Amino acid sequence: MHAKYAERGLHILAFPSNQFGRQEPGTNSQIKEFAKSYNAEFDMFSKIDVNGDSAHPLWKWLKEQPNGRGFFGNGIKWNFTKFLINREGQVVKRYSPLQDPSVVEKDLSKYL
Repeated sequence: MHAKYAERGLHILAFPSNQFGRQEPGTNSQIKEFAKSYNAEFDMFSKIDVNGDSAHPLWKWLKEQPNGRGFFGNGIKWNFTKFLINREGQVVKRYSPLQDPSVVEKDLSKYL
């Protein structure tokens, strides 16, 4: 999806977190190398916390937005929770970790 829509303005930002079953125990460099093995071309940031008092300010903000709130509360339940943010910087939709990225792709046409 990154390669398909990058020229139209899509930016995919990934934020690894080790708060979910310790799935990201490696260093930032190790995580980036692992993602490259899956041909991940999107921007990969440093490992952060997304829940609790130590949650990164970006994630606190995302979860506070009207369209960023989760169905069962604002906590991030698992890796691969996705947010769609429009060109004006507004959260327009939050997707569960179980939703395939193709679901996000269907919504992109409204914002690209």
